[in-house]
Amino acid sequence: MQLLHIADLHFGRLLYGRSLMDDQRHFVRQSLLPALDEYKPDALLIAGDLYDRQIASVDAIHLFDELIDALCERSIPAVIISGNHDSPDRIAVGKSLLARHGIHIITELKDAFTPVEIGNIQIFPLPYFENAQMRDFLGDETLRGAGACMRAAVEKMEKAFDPAKKHVLVAHCFAAGASTSDSESRLFVGGAGDVPTDVFSPFDYAALGHLHAAQRAGDTARYAGSPLKYSVDEAHQKKSMTLVTLGDTVETTCIPVTPLHDVKRIEGTFAALLENGQAAPNEDYVEILLTDDEPVFRPADRLRPYYPNVLGVRSTWFLKQHAGTQAEADLHSRSRAELFRGFLKEVCGEEAQPEDEALLAEILKELEGDAT
Repeated sequence: MQLLHIADLHFGRLLYGRSLMDDQRHFVRQSLLPALDEYKPDALLIAGDLYDRQIASVDAIHLFDELIDALCERSIPAVIISGNHDSPDRIAVGKSLLARHGIHIITELKDAFTPVEIGNIQIFPLPYFENAQMRDFLGDETLRGAGACMRAAVEKMEKAFDPAKKHVLVAHCFAAGASTSDSESRLFVGGAGDVPTDVFSPFDYAALGHLHAAQRAGDTARYAGSPLKYSVDEAHQKKSMTLVTLGDTVETTCIPVTPLHDVKRIEGTFAALLENGQAAPNEDYVEILLTDDEPVFRPADRLRPYYPNVLGVRSTWFLKQHAGTQAEADLHSRSRAELFRGFLKEVCGEEAQPEDEALLAEILKELEGDAT
């Protein structure tokens, strides 16, 4: 049997203030649905973070609705869990009706220990949880840390294992030793959120979400990674979906995702970049590093006609001039609001408005809440 494992869709995501909705629609329509049509998996697994914010935008909700409709049309079952960015109550709307059509949306711990059975596979869908929630649910106040909580949850799941079937876990967590990106928030501080990878060993396969780089996590677990690049720090990553074949052995195949716009870091002299852009305009999301030995006047404004999705422009000359100086110290001491105003003025060519700063404060507050 085959399963298609994806995670961290983050519908509604902004990249340096730019909406990625067109990019996300392109992923669903030009990568995900064609893969479902070609491989015809027995089920789709989505390991959390359907949305980027707990109060999702209308466009983001419409795209998720489009995906659910496409799954129903194709009669492809799905097991979907909530992640730390999702609002469990909001994404659970209509879950009983959808379950009758094979679309299982799991947002409560009580539903994690009754497996979804598809063919000869038992799928245990464990939504994102805080340690206190798991302690309360299991009635064990001695559990401390995500590792202990996850281990206790897995031990409870094992009691429901049918030895004649394969066993799959879908979870949203941070596996110890895994690689992170700038666009991810650590679920806990000080390593308390790290889950030892041996916890997943009772399962034939553990489909994980939360980390944006596709990677293995121990012997039986894997992160599918996000299907798109959600920070410049992810520019080097190769995005994909994971096709899992469960037979006598477990085989995984990465299905590449071709984005509508890539995210890149590019560098060169201003003259070379300008010439390249004029010859072939670049619509990717780019962070530019100028290597000139002298300052360049308003480089972002002059490059933007040929790099319309430029995310930022830095200069090695500036960095050398200010390295270890009071100016650099002043830059690091500036508040987020000051940095935001400077970014809008220098990169976007706009003055920050009161409503812009209020929105920034709201987003920062929400992100800080997600990271706790």
